[in-house]
Amino acid sequence: MEPIVRSGMRTENRRDETPDLNAALSNPNPQKEQMSHESMDRCLAAQAEAIWPEESRLLQAYELNARARILDAGSGTGQFATRLHARLPQARITGIDILPERIAPLRAQMTPGLTFALGDIFQLDFDDATFDLVACRHVLQSIPEPERALAELARVIRPGGRIHLLAEDYGMLHFHPTRHDLDLFFHNNMRSIREQTGVNYESGRHAPFWLETLGFKGVAVNYVIVDTLRVARPILREMFIAWRDGYTGLLAEMTGLAPDLVRERFEDMIACVSTPPGYAVWFVPIVTGIKI
Repeated sequence: MEPIVRSGMRTENRRDETPDLNAALSNPNPQKEQMSHESMDRCLAAQAEAIWPEESRLLQAYELNARARILDAGSGTGQFATRLHARLPQARITGIDILPERIAPLRAQMTPGLTFALGDIFQLDFDDATFDLVACRHVLQSIPEPERALAELARVIRPGGRIHLLAEDYGMLHFHPTRHDLDLFFHNNMRSIREQTGVNYESGRHAPFWLETLGFKGVAVNYVIVDTLRVARPILREMFIAWRDGYTGLLAEMTGLAPDLVRERFEDMIACVSTPPGYAVWFVPIVTGIKI
């Protein structure tokens, strides 16, 4: 069927071939190329600068034991684990990631209380009820079957322990003014990638339900508001430049939109966050619950 086009963006993204979703679900890391790209280092650094000030206050409210055992599942460049280690120097923090190229540079930072290792979020190499806190940040939106990963994370939390999720949701990201309809852009991205890879770019709105289904109690959501009034514009600019550099090719492939048109939309975001009075806001859900 011929796609309907509005300002260069497909409002219907139908393909002649039906994606083999079962095959896609067999790949636990369909965005490996993007996650290992150098732009992700820049992205995670900028996101940490934008999110950590508020997220750290939420973590403080958990009143963790000074010697708590903590797992950072999907530790990436180690931004969260190293910052948390500075706050809780007596805690035993373990960061795991499925990408060897992420773990290797972090080995030089390891101490008896801060370690990093290769690990698979779907099959953790830890005993049941090992950790007081399990954190999983910037991960659920990039993997298929996040519910299965959460069940495995729940397994290694001790009764009374807590889960801490930063569950990205690109439907909670807005810009004004822009030349293009970026709400439509993100809507098409989320739908196309979900249909073809099983990845859910709306994980933030689903995460509370997932935790309730797994039997967590005291499930709560707090939103870190990342916007041009609270976060320095150069930090936001760097974040969206990194997204542009890492994701233009993937989004062009998945949506059928030409790469130069995808790039135009990222440039629209960058211009909005770079120059007043442009306003952009991202509501970032932090979802938590206590294991019974």
